[in-house]
Amino acid sequence: MLRRRPVVGAPVAHGAAGHLKRSIGTFELTMFGVGSTIGTGIFFVLSQAVPEAGPGVIVSFVIAGIAAGLAAICYAELASAVPISGSSYSYAYTTLGEAVAICVAACLLLEYGVATAAVAVGWSGYVNKLLGNVFGFQLPHSLSAAPWDSQPGYVNLPAVVLIAMCAALLIRGAGESARVNAAMVLLKLCVLTMFVIIAFTAFDTGHLKDFAPFGVAGIGSAAGTVFFSFIGLDAVSTAGDEVKDPQKTMPRALIAALVIVTGVYVLVALSALGTQPWQEFAGQQEAGLATILDHVMRGSWAGTILCAGAVISIFTVTLITMYGQTRILFAMGRDGLMPSWFAAVSANTATPVNNTVIVAVAVGALAAVIPLDKLADMVSIGTLTAFIVVSVGVIILRVRQPDLPRAFKVPGYPVTPALSMLACGYILFSLRWYTWIAFSGWIVLALIFYLVWGRHHSALNTAQEREETR
Repeated sequence: MLRRRPVVGAPVAHGAAGHLKRSIGTFELTMFGVGSTIGTGIFFVLSQAVPEAGPGVIVSFVIAGIAAGLAAICYAELASAVPISGSSYSYAYTTLGEAVAICVAACLLLEYGVATAAVAVGWSGYVNKLLGNVFGFQLPHSLSAAPWDSQPGYVNLPAVVLIAMCAALLIRGAGESARVNAAMVLLKLCVLTMFVIIAFTAFDTGHLKDFAPFGVAGIGSAAGTVFFSFIGLDAVSTAGDEVKDPQKTMPRALIAALVIVTGVYVLVALSALGTQPWQEFAGQQEAGLATILDHVMRGSWAGTILCAGAVISIFTVTLITMYGQTRILFAMGRDGLMPSWFAAVSANTATPVNNTVIVAVAVGALAAVIPLDKLADMVSIGTLTAFIVVSVGVIILRVRQPDLPRAFKVPGYPVTPALSMLACGYILFSLRWYTWIAFSGWIVLALIFYLVWGRHHSALNTAQEREETR
């Protein structure tokens, strides 16, 4: 349970591919990070965070960015030292051992699986709103809502279509997926830039006078709320086997994505707060930014463009979360902790086709029939656990393998990873009790799977047997 995967020369499970095609550059990988992080959150998070902190929510975004940045810096060091697919699963396997790695993998699979399904479910609402604004018709409720939704339908068809499109793109190739994602992320950034420019035309400094109506406590509470708008950054580290020159590319992409995301969030928050009193943000919900534009422009065209931006945004998030899940399963299949056919690669497309189809069917079934809003906290608990493991991993790898080549090193070591653990731990323990119970049950299931199946099929068994023979 404590044996660790070697950084160099790790064994590969029988029937699994040892590597993937390297086709992703620094720009495309940066867009992976931006695309997976700037999702639907920014389109509605202000309606939740501003009532907690008032205009001081601007500081909340900065604090949340710093907390996420501490974790991103730790990711950057491990990504340069262990440049393989699998994200924090692979880092945990290298530093903390096999049993911890399987638990981290369970966290990541939960995070990406639930996030993909939940985001796909939300796509239906934006698609219907866009269809209504542009073409004057909408899909019937029976085909755009789950059977157990508050207003039940038969199947969430748009969610299934979205997942099928993303799966087809991922099967075609990682390079093609990265280029499509980059183009759509640039469009998304253009839409948010349009919002900032239009909002600043109606900027009134008087709306910022009562800057912190609830004091430091309010700003801290809002920081916890907006932190979850930063949780997509770990998607960058799932691409280790498909990145060109990963030791340098992955740290650069992680830090660049963090800077871009934090800058966009602060600008959007500042410009939005200048358009109306902070008290009016409560209750604006998903259409908050579109509502602001409608008020400023006294028409709906700008809000319609923003809605189109949300549709594009959800597509990129779904694409990247599906990508991340398939690459984690690929890494597990290669290590023998999942069946090796999860790591089988198509000779034509150089992608794990079987793996991608399985993920698409499973996530598509969830999105089609189950409303997943109650599982939102499960995404957060999985992400925060992964962040903490990565921070611990930086310290352990420095102690155990101080001479291992690292293209990037955490500045301020060991204070920086310690602060990352504290920041993530603080937010982690603020989650609801029933989230912890569900999460604990999931981890227990993962450990049972490992003890019954995984440890007997681990690729490290072969290496261990060779050592014993010698």
